[in-house]
Amino acid sequence: MKIVIVYDNIANEPFKSGWGFSCYIKEKQILFDTGDNGRALLHNMELLGIDPKEIEKIVLSHDHFDHSGGLKSLLGINQDIEIFVPEGFSRFKLRGIKNYRIVAEPLEISEGCIVSGGIDKRKFEQFLMVRTAKGIAIITGCAHPGLDNILGFAERFGKVHAVIGGFHGFRDIHLLEGIDLVVPCHCTKYKKEIMEMDNSENCQVGKEIVLE
Repeated sequence: MKIVIVYDNIANEPFKSGWGFSCYIKEKQILFDTGDNGRALLHNMELLGIDPKEIEKIVLSHDHFDHSGGLKSLLGINQDIEIFVPEGFSRFKLRGIKNYRIVAEPLEISEGCIVSGGIDKRKFEQFLMVRTAKGIAIITGCAHPGLDNILGFAERFGKVHAVIGGFHGFRDIHLLEGIDLVVPCHCTKYKKEIMEMDNSENCQVGKEIVLE
């Protein structure tokens, strides 16, 4: 299974960078988050050979602009996309969107792909778990609930094999030592320190991550 980074703060030409995050699970036609700029998102998707009309599902981690800003641009091309949001997602931002589902508890939206639902008290942010032969791969947006809490939640579903996405201010880096693959993206404050670990890989637009 391949995950490709579609949107991130870091990008080399001809890709466009932006403050935000998005990645695509090719085999499942699932897009996770949409970055902050629809035009840049669509530009990167075109270069990566991702057709918006083939996207079946979008998982939005939370409603901050840097993760939901490209949504309307995608829906302007493909109105049939099913959108999954946590309970705490802004209802204002959902106005005019018909095909969405509020995730109140862990939900398997495609075989082996489980949306957590909001795990913090406000049910503000959710993440995606992907089952692989080596364990659970976690995809996060900003990890506002705390990456330690996300890791603990995911461990209910199996051994954590990989974690990909924004880690925000997470600083308990030792908790990442037993994980096979760590890809810090977007808002990760301590990226430099994490990148010194042997199990880490750099994140930038166009990067393909193969999960076995």
